[in-house]
Amino acid sequence: MTTSTTPHQRSDTAKTAASGLTIFASVMLFVSGGMDICRGLMGVLEDEVFLVTRGYVFEFDLTTWGWIHLAFGVIAVAVGVGLFVAATWARIMGVIIAAVLMIANFLSLPYYPLWSLILIAIDGFVIWALCVVDPEALYEPS
Repeated sequence: MTTSTTPHQRSDTAKTAASGLTIFASVMLFVSGGMDICRGLMGVLEDEVFLVTRGYVFEFDLTTWGWIHLAFGVIAVAVGVGLFVAATWARIMGVIIAAVLMIANFLSLPYYPLWSLILIAIDGFVIWALCVVDPEALYEPS
């Protein structure tokens, strides 16, 4: 007994939803990376913008935090551009860099609390958007 399989075609709605979530994640990662670049530049160029907390466990020099956020922000912007062109490596790196940015923003929470909380939420949405999309719906040719 033989079985035959028919090619499964995704509906246009599934493809639109998949591409929409990927574009959402791309824009949010781009915004998050841009904000981290701004935060990094503030830390590197002008330390007086940040709140100084004494006795914080993860205490670094603010210039060090600035360089950390600047580097991660540049990487996030590059991955966001990769998501615009629907690159497979960008989906994987998008989840990784968003998780790393969440941790970095959590660790620098006492220095700029409101900004850190906003960026943690944005990065959480990026991870959600990249994880719920079915890659087959996104990369399957029409």
